[in-house]
Amino acid sequence: MAVSKIHLGASVGLLAFSGHLVLAQPPAIPPEMQLAALPVSVVDPADNPSTPEKVALGRWLFFDPVLSATEKVACSTCHHPRYGWADGRGTPIGVGGRGIGPQRLPSKAAGIEPLTRNTPGLLNVGFNGLVNGKKYDPDEAPMFWDARETGLEAQLFHPIRSRAEMRGDDCEESQAVAAMVDRVRQITGYRERFAKVFPAPGNEPITAATIAASIAAFERSLTGGDSPFDRFMRGDSDAMTVQQQRGMRTFEKAGCLHCHGGPMFSDFKLHVIGVPGLGRDDRRALRTPTLRNLGLTAPYLHRGQARSLEDVLNFYEQLMDIVSETLDGGDASMDPPLDPLLKHLHLEVEDFPGVLAFLDALNDESYDTSLPESVPSGLSVSGE
Repeated sequence: MAVSKIHLGASVGLLAFSGHLVLAQPPAIPPEMQLAALPVSVVDPADNPSTPEKVALGRWLFFDPVLSATEKVACSTCHHPRYGWADGRGTPIGVGGRGIGPQRLPSKAAGIEPLTRNTPGLLNVGFNGLVNGKKYDPDEAPMFWDARETGLEAQLFHPIRSRAEMRGDDCEESQAVAAMVDRVRQITGYRERFAKVFPAPGNEPITAATIAASIAAFERSLTGGDSPFDRFMRGDSDAMTVQQQRGMRTFEKAGCLHCHGGPMFSDFKLHVIGVPGLGRDDRRALRTPTLRNLGLTAPYLHRGQARSLEDVLNFYEQLMDIVSETLDGGDASMDPPLDPLLKHLHLEVEDFPGVLAFLDALNDESYDTSLPESVPSGLSVSGE
């Protein structure tokens, strides 16, 4: 199988990718990382119960560029249903961009520093942080590649304040949220809808908190838990092909479940795996992404370095050679050091077809891809 090479960064160095060292018997997969189907419904925060009216309001806001200071970038500009609620690009273009998806191009006059993280898809984002056997708290759901925020309600304000994502130079960062609220308040259609969803006699129904609550309610409605894998785990023995079932067993034996397990195929922890780029204080440590619906959200890895899932597997196949030279008695001076869990990963090129077939079984393409015909601001839907 011909696959392209992913450059692993200067800290890793150039290695000859030859054979693999046979790794020690991996530890048992912890119960929280055992394979499981998604629950049939999400858990709402106690202070933000979902209603159909609130979800509908959040949908309008999500697709409305009025949230951005430039009034040209909507949440859906980078999280579009056409691309699995991602954008089909290696890294997104917010302020100053033109178009949608892979065709979106930066404006030469924008003068905005480019964004450096691949856009995550939003399908099942309402399950972020979910693992087996632990009570789920939506307020503690990790967000962003570096897990710098928790909860969908709090997450919203980061892109609103970001110069590159939605603010531009139209207002100061400290004023971005208040200015966004003021813009929404000026629109008759929103005033009417907020008054119905958040009745507050004598009080203003349109606030930063009610805007965030509406959008978060909509985002929690974006679920895709009817994949062949989910149906198989719920008892439909014919939902997955023989090759997909073999690939699932290979996926388990290869040690992938240590990080990509549980109902969301993620432990939601930060790991250093040698991918170039900076994470939080621990630099290249990045949050484990879900593997669900990957077939809808190419390209992959945190900067979109991998154009296909074959490229991702090739990256890990290369990575095992690096692990054998660092964690198994070789150069232990890498800064920061690779995650010790990588010692238990064992994947061969001949395993790729089965694993790829299994990953395909994690796709649920039955999700709603429709767009609103219009938004209350009268601006172009998604900023298109």
